[in-house]
Amino acid sequence: MTNSRTDVTTSSAEALRYPWENHPGPDQAVEIMPGVLWVRLKLPFRLNHVNIYLLSDGDGWAMVDSGFGNEETIAAWTTLFDGPLKNVKISRLIVTHSHPDHVGLAGWVVERFGCPLFMSQVEYLQSVYHQNRGTEERKQAQRLFFRRHGMDESLTDKLLGRGQDYLKRVSTLPASYRRISHGDEISIGTRRFKVITGGGHALDQVMLYCAADKLFLSADQVLSKISPNVSVWAVEPEQNSLGEYLASLASLTTTLPYDLLVLPGHGVPFYGLKTRIKQLADHHEERCRLIADACRETSKTSAELVPVVFHKHVLDEHQMGFAAGELVAHVNYMLVEGRLTAEEVDGMLRYSTT
Repeated sequence: MTNSRTDVTTSSAEALRYPWENHPGPDQAVEIMPGVLWVRLKLPFRLNHVNIYLLSDGDGWAMVDSGFGNEETIAAWTTLFDGPLKNVKISRLIVTHSHPDHVGLAGWVVERFGCPLFMSQVEYLQSVYHQNRGTEERKQAQRLFFRRHGMDESLTDKLLGRGQDYLKRVSTLPASYRRISHGDEISIGTRRFKVITGGGHALDQVMLYCAADKLFLSADQVLSKISPNVSVWAVEPEQNSLGEYLASLASLTTTLPYDLLVLPGHGVPFYGLKTRIKQLADHHEERCRLIADACRETSKTSAELVPVVFHKHVLDEHQMGFAAGELVAHVNYMLVEGRLTAEEVDGMLRYSTT
């Protein structure tokens, strides 16, 4: 275990600051504070890592998230458990949400340590859905969804191939779990955590707040330097996921203090939660302004709006799937807010600014 913390002073209590200059190496577990360890695992796509946290739990350690479901992650965990975590026994696994970089190795961890799995009910059931979503009926629904938003057949084929393949990268889920819900209080070792859940990035993502230590495990809801993906998919095509996400951010702003140490699912730990939340909200408002400007004179499909919003990015199929889902999230939000209207033309939705 190593500690690479560098203290940083700031004149503003709410300024963003990053106490750790370096992230853990592949064979390291960094001590954040007594009884809190930080591990960083590789991911095989552009977002190239995920953070795992271990919380002292009596004679064992509670693991928060498990990593991606592939052989490389199993090898990484094996190296850690043979090295700096040699004497660590996992007493329970808490998975924050159903995305495969977080739930991917849940089955493997639970089997190796004989520990219980804790998740919110919606996220556990969503994980089960992802494992069984590859039926022809599901694929046809996804195909129609992409076509309705202006994606041509060639792009749709790519999105349904490599673009969606990552969702399958999970080990077999445990057949049972223990539910944690918004407002619950759970004891992990000597610490008491309040469970906070929020929508947008996931349906009911779990975050953990320890008031005594001013510690906030934000999962992917609030990240240090990038914006979490907020998308809409074929299973709920009219979902207002961006509205849910912004409401969650607003709730965190009003219910949590400013001087927390935030441990995110990606990136580095940081201070300045409320400043970061404002940046994230402003980021989505800027995207809404770009969409409104583009649709002011001529109606546009979601496919036509993707390059308007993501003009700084070269997107592969994996990233294009996320970009399309995020674009739909923004137009759905703007429809609810009355900032856009929708008209169906030749089986495709076209949007105009009100």
